[in-house]
Amino acid sequence: MGPALGDCRLALTRIHLADLFSPRQALVTKTEPEAQLTEPRVLLVDDHDLFRAGLRNLLEEQGVQIAGECTNGTDALRAVRELAPDVVVMDINMPGISGVEATRQISMIAPLTRVLVLTISDQDSDVMDAILAGACGYLLKDASITELLQGIRSAAVGESLVSPTIAAKVLQRVRASGSSRREADVIQSELSDREIQVLKLIANGKDNAMIAGELHISPKTVKNHISNILMKLQIENRIQAAVFAVRSGIV
Repeated sequence: MGPALGDCRLALTRIHLADLFSPRQALVTKTEPEAQLTEPRVLLVDDHDLFRAGLRNLLEEQGVQIAGECTNGTDALRAVRELAPDVVVMDINMPGISGVEATRQISMIAPLTRVLVLTISDQDSDVMDAILAGACGYLLKDASITELLQGIRSAAVGESLVSPTIAAKVLQRVRASGSSRREADVIQSELSDREIQVLKLIANGKDNAMIAGELHISPKTVKNHISNILMKLQIENRIQAAVFAVRSGIV
């Protein structure tokens, strides 16, 4: 797996190998309510043994349940069938089946298992391929511990976490490819005016709280609108929704 991603707006501790093998130095302080939450069961997929072992130690220090470990995409597919993890933390560049192809197959054989990519690659093609294959998030290996935990928890409930930089690169590439009449027609025929408003804000990088504030509705209502948008457009997550919106030309 390569490095992960960090929020450029925050000065946060990074997941470097030194942190992985001294995990207590990089712990995130949990509030009492957080500590009581059931953590998702996670499958780690990375062909670098030292990084994977260190990552496991670090996540277990935070109370994350590690369902298993795999070194390649083929073993990951088998483990997903046998272990039914909530989240797979997936590298991209591995021997045999790539992380992207494994993600695509997981989305078909186990749609309730979410994939969070954790890699060193910030190449446009890798990002696009992973997102379109169904990944719920895309982090670089220099991501903060806080951000990795947030990505895992977001993926577990079907939400997506992509760094602002990565998301901007994805949408920039989609814009460069031009708009599609088909996506525009689907949006106009399937979505309500309010849902189109929400979709535009998603494509502009707004999170649920920001959307709720801008539209003067509750966060729960925002979640309901997003669920409806994903169902009507037959897509997996909000980054795919953003791609759909940009392709349609509505933003």
